[in-house]
Amino acid sequence: MMHLPILPILLPLLAGILLLLLRPLGLQVQRMVGFVAAFALLMLAVWLFDASLAGQRQVYALGNWPAPFGITLVFDQLAALMLLVTAILAVGALWYAIVTEIDAQGSHFHVLFQMQLFGLNGAFLTGDAFNLFVFFEVLLLASYSLLLHGGGKQRTVAGLHYVVVNLVGSTVFLFALGALYGALGTLNIADMAAKVAALPAEREGLVMAAGLLLLLVFGLKAAMFPLYLWLPAAYARTSAPVAALFAIMTKVGVYAIIRVHGTVFGVDAGNLAYFYAPWLLGLGLITLVLAALGVLAAFRLRFQVAYLVLASVAMLLIAVGLHSEAGLAAALYYLVHSTLLAGGLFLLADVIVRGRGTYADRFDPGMRLPHHALLGGLFMLAAVAALGLPPLSGFFGKLWILQAALEHPWRWAVLATVLISSALLLIALARSGSVLFYKVKDRPDAADPVLPTQIPAFGLSLTAVLWLLAAVPLLVVLAHPVAEIMQQVAAQTLDVVGYRAAVFDPAVGGK
Repeated sequence: MMHLPILPILLPLLAGILLLLLRPLGLQVQRMVGFVAAFALLMLAVWLFDASLAGQRQVYALGNWPAPFGITLVFDQLAALMLLVTAILAVGALWYAIVTEIDAQGSHFHVLFQMQLFGLNGAFLTGDAFNLFVFFEVLLLASYSLLLHGGGKQRTVAGLHYVVVNLVGSTVFLFALGALYGALGTLNIADMAAKVAALPAEREGLVMAAGLLLLLVFGLKAAMFPLYLWLPAAYARTSAPVAALFAIMTKVGVYAIIRVHGTVFGVDAGNLAYFYAPWLLGLGLITLVLAALGVLAAFRLRFQVAYLVLASVAMLLIAVGLHSEAGLAAALYYLVHSTLLAGGLFLLADVIVRGRGTYADRFDPGMRLPHHALLGGLFMLAAVAALGLPPLSGFFGKLWILQAALEHPWRWAVLATVLISSALLLIALARSGSVLFYKVKDRPDAADPVLPTQIPAFGLSLTAVLWLLAAVPLLVVLAHPVAEIMQQVAAQTLDVVGYRAAVFDPAVGGK
């Protein structure tokens, strides 16, 4: 178990290098190796998550340099949960890319896919703020190319905006890290927490400003208001499997806020304890309203799903902004639900688009879709889950967040915003479902395209959709044990003293 934390980083890294070397052998070999690597990562993530439930943190000091002098990886229940969600999402997205042959539309898809997983897993496991920046850059470099995979003018324009915004964010990230290092003399997250707890009063202003800069950077990654405008175009215009994998990308920003701000500016931070929470909660509420309006105003299915991702991020920001154990536990439950649901929705939208011919994802009445009953049922299932209506997992997640908000001074603002936004989402998704599946033409007009009688690779592509959407009923059936696990994860995550003890004395394990 001593090398436990580095395994999820090494596996996709080595798989990516191997895939690069195997490229001359053809796409079929790359597909086989890439999918085996993704499935192996899933099995590893399941094993690691089960191991994490024992409650012991695992710390890995690269080069055997003790903290805070060397690079430290910290494996705990929160990191294990994020690794598991990412691996589940990756298997579904990669399977869909293979069976629909989307991976054949450009070069190095499988290499970039593994590098994306390498960056994501590194970001979840690092215990150092500077190395969080490094892994952010790795996953962003891979995402730039994945976003443009397949080419096209609209995809290139969206990719350019995505690159520019994230380059600005990376620059601000470095400024924030420089300010924190100048004030604290360290970038190890556990050491930063210890230094902030004993911070002289004259340095509080500098550290608070640097913390707000970091919140700005992580908010950009999470697509928080006012830095969310890059998300709808980027997610809507890239290929479906890439968009599905990107469902976890915004959650990396939320994770970074939980990990860095929740640890460094936690309950032991004196005057700086949870200073960021009102900002996070207020901006989360604004983001939710704008996301709901975006879903209502969307004129294409892919854009609507992208705004649904934004709405889910806003709910997470609100829950984390409550700065309570109940709020964090609810956020983690909702994170699992919303991430896998968003991935499944992007894949389902692509299946629908391939069945609509040149109508594509426009909300225009067209001919009846092949397999319309099955696709309509899946769309209704996903829509009900996204809205947070009973009896699906979205209802439990939203209800838990609202219950946690009842103890917060902003409870009426949270309740009103969540309920009003849910009503707007209901109107929008009801309209979308009606146009796609009910307002259909009995016979084509002269100018209508000829629609396919069968959707290519329908059965195989549907397995990827079902793989991800299966989380919706499973989180209901297993609601009680899952809720207990999320409460356990939240309690360990908020245990800053245990986190510091594990990093500085790995023998203790932070139990």
